[in-house]
Amino acid sequence: EVQLVESGGGLVQPGGSLRLSCTASGLAFNSYAIGWFRQAPGKEREGVSYIKISDNTSAYANSVKGRFTISSDSAKNTVYLQMNSLKPEDSAVYYCATNGVRGQGTLVTVSS
Repeated sequence: EVQLVESGGGLVQPGGSLRLSCTASGLAFNSYAIGWFRQAPGKEREGVSYIKISDNTSAYANSVKGRFTISSDSAKNTVYLQMNSLKPEDSAVYYCATNGVRGQGTLVTVSS
């Protein structure tokens, strides 16, 4: 059974940083692409970034390009999302997902 567990969310001031983690189990980690999505109350889910583990190919939504960086650590079966220069509009529940499975999400709140 594929499981994804996110962590690292929290409350941060505008301009601050957070690093989210997504730890995967039950899958051949290096064979997958894993994506980060977010959903704020009353808004549609938005794709934020994804990474293809085998070759580190990645992509970003325009709204986060230049501020967020996705990376992976195959030894830990973990994908990270480093979020810098955070804005209030980045506030949302962040999920990681792969192959039809998503984690429980981690809440990010950007507020002064």
